[in-house]
Amino acid sequence: MQRFVAPAVLAVAVVLGGCQASTPTAPAPVHGYVTDMKAFDAFIATHPTPDQFRAAYPDVQLVLPGTVTTLEFRMNNSRYYPELDKDGRITGGRFS
Repeated sequence: MQRFVAPAVLAVAVVLGGCQASTPTAPAPVHGYVTDMKAFDAFIATHPTPDQFRAAYPDVQLVLPGTVTTLEFRMNNSRYYPELDKDGRITGGRFS
């Protein structure tokens, strides 16, 4: 019986170690306005939630439906108007 304990513990450690490596990590926040459009488009392609968007791009104003904003025109990619799917995930959008 004791000779099966060590292999069983080793097997459990390998399985748990594999699970830990497969957990997704949140992307590092991008401070400032969007300048790397390729990285931004790749992020939007993951269909993030509004909360995930705010965590990834904290300095970009996310204008959701029903949000009141000012009318000034911005050319620095600092305000994003998303297109949402039925689950509220961002599927595309535009800067203004």
